[in-house]
Amino acid sequence: MEEPDLLLRQAVREMEEELARDEQRFKLLHQEQGQFVSRKGDIDQALQEIGQELDVCFAAGQEQLARSTIKRRLEAERFAKYLSRKINGLQQEIAGLGSRIEQNRIHLDSMRQKAELLAEEHLSSRCHAPMETPDISVQPEEIEVAFLREKQNRSAS
Repeated sequence: MEEPDLLLRQAVREMEEELARDEQRFKLLHQEQGQFVSRKGDIDQALQEIGQELDVCFAAGQEQLARSTIKRRLEAERFAKYLSRKINGLQQEIAGLGSRIEQNRIHLDSMRQKAELLAEEHLSSRCHAPMETPDISVQPEEIEVAFLREKQNRSAS
């Protein structure tokens, strides 16, 4: 059986890769949304211009030209609705993905902490070999020398 810390580290790597893919997708969705919003702005501007063109057509009595201009307006309005639906759909997808990314970040941080703790425990279990007892015995001569120094320090004060 594999060691749990190795399995956990592998799971962390996989989660990091998935998170990176989600973050890349999140960026692409934002770019796509920006393109649709920009295009929708262009269509809205074109609709205003078409309205002015219709005023000119009716003022000049050009009903046939007005009909073709109305056709362009209807097509632009339909396209604007399509873009609005796409933008709304992207907003929902971005919100859902953003939420998932945040949850995965929290989960990944938790997994990283667990992996670190498990690695520390694994290392400490390897390092906890029976400790040798050092020789701390003191010789009588060392006691006498230390006693004389201490006595000398106290008399000098």
